[in-house]
This record gives sequence, C-alpha cells and structure tokens, in this order.
Amino acid sequence: MANSTLKYLIAGTGGVGGSIAAFLSLAGKDVTCIARGEHLSALRERGLLLHSDLKGEHTLKVKASTAEEFQGKADVIFVCVKGYSVDSITELIKRAAHKDTVVIPILNVYGTGPRIQRLVPGVTVLDGCIYIVGFVSGKGEITQMGKIFRLVYGAHRGTIVPDGLLEAIQSDLHESGIKAEISPDINRDTFIKWSFISAMAVTGAYYDVPMGEVQKPGKVRDTFIGLSRESAALGKKLGIEFNEDVVEYNLKVMDKLAPESTASMQKDIAKGHESEVQGLLFDMIIAAEEHGIDIPTYRMVAEKFKKPE
Repeated sequence: MANSTLKYLIAGTGGVGGSIAAFLSLAGKDVTCIARGEHLSALRERGLLLHSDLKGEHTLKVKASTAEEFQGKADVIFVCVKGYSVDSITELIKRAAHKDTVVIPILNVYGTGPRIQRLVPGVTVLDGCIYIVGFVSGKGEITQMGKIFRLVYGAHRGTIVPDGLLEAIQSDLHESGIKAEISPDINRDTFIKWSFISAMAVTGAYYDVPMGEVQKPGKVRDTFIGLSRESAALGKKLGIEFNEDVVEYNLKVMDKLAPESTASMQKDIAKGHESEVQGLLFDMIIAAEEHGIDIPTYRMVAEKFKKPE
C-alpha cells in the first residue's frame, strides 16, 4: 500500500479524535472530522486549533462535516465518540466503508470493537485504545497535555485485515508523531486500558482531585491501587494473560500524567453532562459480580455515584 494515500475519517472530534486528527493533519495526511453544533461551525470557519505539549500551537484547515452529511469513503475510520454514543454512528460507518475499510474504535470502555462489529457485520472492525490527555478547550479547540500520545490497535482473533494495511496506518501515525503499536493481543490491551482509565477516572471523580493527588502516597493513591487490583482479578478470571503486574503498570502510567490533568468522565460529571460512569464504573462492577470477584473498593466508590432508579 503506497504511503500517505490513506483517507482517514475521525468520528467524534473531541479530545481524543481531535488530537488524532490534528497530528495526522499536521503531517499532511488526508483527514475528515465528524463533529456537530458549535464545535463543527468553529472547525469550518477557522479550522482546528491545537494547543499541544508535543507539537506546540497550530491552526489546521481540516475537512469537517456532520455524520449525516458526510459523503464519500474512508480507508480508516477512527471511532472516538463516548461509549454511550456508539449506536449513533453505525449508519455513518456503513455509508463510509468500502470493502477494505477498517474501523478502529478508540474508546475507554472494554468490548467496544466486538460491539460495533455486531452493529456493522459487513465491515472490518478492529479494536484500539489510546493513552493521552486531550480535551476540548473551546469551540473548535483541542488541548493535548503531557508527553504521552500512544495508540494501540489490532485485530481480534479471526478478523481478516487487508495485507499491509495495519503497517501502512502505523507508518502514517509514526510520521504524525503518534507512538503507534500493532497489538498481537488487542483483547488484553483494551482490557488493560479499561482497567487503567476506570481506576483513574473513578478515583479522580470520587475525591474530585487532579492526578497530582493520585501521584502522592496516601488514601487517594491507595484507592487507585485497590481499584486496579480488583479489575486485574477480573481480567485473570476472564482468561486475559498480562505481561506485567496490572497494578504496577497502572501506577507507572499514572505517574507519567500531567499532575493538573483530570479524566474526561470527571470533567463531564463536574459540568453535569452525560458521563461514562456506566462503562467505567458500573460495567466493571456488573462484570465482577458475574464472575464472583470480590470488589470492596469499587463498591465503596459506587456509593457516591449510585444510579438513580
């Protein structure tokens, strides 16, 4: 596959999608952003504003459209919407895909690839996860904080991908300054990401603190460790083979984050917006209960976020 001829469609131009779009666009790749409302108007009027610790300040002319208006085909569709919005983009995926298109969901919630695959059976759906602190800091404006921008993606067992396509995507991402890894076990890697982001977001939201507070010894960090330990026990029960201790790994990632950063779930709860509390907290509890795993820390924090009946 010739380099840099791939057409990218970013479904959901929030902190994650906007950062991917901006970095690809800076490297001259063909990118179209799907957005809506005032965010979309701003993208169309003046372009995508990027404030980035890795790349500096940029205003990027990007193609932008609503999901409904998008006409055309994409080779790679990054799905970067929140877990609760996945169903809203299935029509877009069906329309935008050709026979060799791959869909790469980059969500915080485990099991998203298989879930989307069931919704669009005719399209090749991979799975992926991302390590980044990125957020919408204004209309048409994305802020990427810190030195971590790592994207892991791969095919589930039995999924057939056109030859050389995963490598072509990796090469585009590398040229864009994104650390891209093709995973030999994406089921494991998406579970590890879920374990991390669940512990991070839930701890931050429970104590209402930025990550600097989780980086110091004390009860906030102990809560993060407890949550990580409990999700690791669930992973083992699910038959996931970890390369390293999940708690150690989660702490290593936590300690590299910008101390002032917070998880998007925490930001959404603080603003009274819809949040990913279902996928990051209650889904973990449901899965643990189904597998008979004891989760005292998760039960303790869940009291604060009890779902209204």
